[in-house]
Amino acid sequence: MKKVRKAVIPVAGLGTRFLPATKAQPKEMLTVIDKPIIQYIVEEAVAAGIEQIIFVTSSTKRAIEDHFDRNFELEYRLRQKKKTAEMKDILRISDMAKFVYVRQKTPKGLGHAIYTAKDVVGDEPFAVMSGDDIIDARVPAIKQLIQVYDKYQDIVVGVTQVPKKETSKYGIVDPIYIDDKTSEIKKIIEKPKVEKAPSRLAVTGRYVLTPEIFNILGKGKKGAGGEIQLTDAMAEHIRKRAGYACTYSGDYYDCGNKLEFIKATINYAVKRKEFRGPLKRYLKKI
Repeated sequence: MKKVRKAVIPVAGLGTRFLPATKAQPKEMLTVIDKPIIQYIVEEAVAAGIEQIIFVTSSTKRAIEDHFDRNFELEYRLRQKKKTAEMKDILRISDMAKFVYVRQKTPKGLGHAIYTAKDVVGDEPFAVMSGDDIIDARVPAIKQLIQVYDKYQDIVVGVTQVPKKETSKYGIVDPIYIDDKTSEIKKIIEKPKVEKAPSRLAVTGRYVLTPEIFNILGKGKKGAGGEIQLTDAMAEHIRKRAGYACTYSGDYYDCGNKLEFIKATINYAVKRKEFRGPLKRYLKKI
């Protein structure tokens, strides 16, 4: 049985919902307190045992590469000022995992972005983690998916319950329940009308895939928006083989959404001792 050792994180999008903040910096580098969104996601992967992070990037994402690389001038200045704690944090970032960068030359959809990483992934199962989505969980969300994969040896999507009125915003799973956390997928419906949603289990940016998915993505079939959609490829896979949904434990924040980004910031702030009391008092005041 091959372990899940690699994670693909697509970060090639333009982040237009956060303009003008993203005019000169990638949306994934927007900070929640004092860490960029993308670092929370990488830390989740590493905590789950992932050894190699494969970023699917574009020409505007150089800041992500710089963030996970060494910065010798900064290190020199920190040494001079004897800022040992800060130095330790900076060095830890570049040592977390092996980082690989693959360019998506044209924006053809999430499925195409995943296919771009094919040669680096090889013939191994691998994780896919959205560069927008933070999941605050005691056990890393992607680790919960990997545990389901280890048991069933087929693709797994991470899902969470969303309000019925919001099902039209997500890919929604039609489940056959195995237990309260795991279900076999009958089908995945991309952004169904609310009245036609088969459940409230929404696919939220975490996947474990097998290399067979590349055979489907390689056909280049276009779906919604004229793009190659990962959901369509998974749906085709599930028609031939099994696929599973893991209802992970944790709080999901779509940080590509402004309100969710604010919620994530507040959530992580109240977890920090130096902010908890003053922030709660301020929020109560306003």
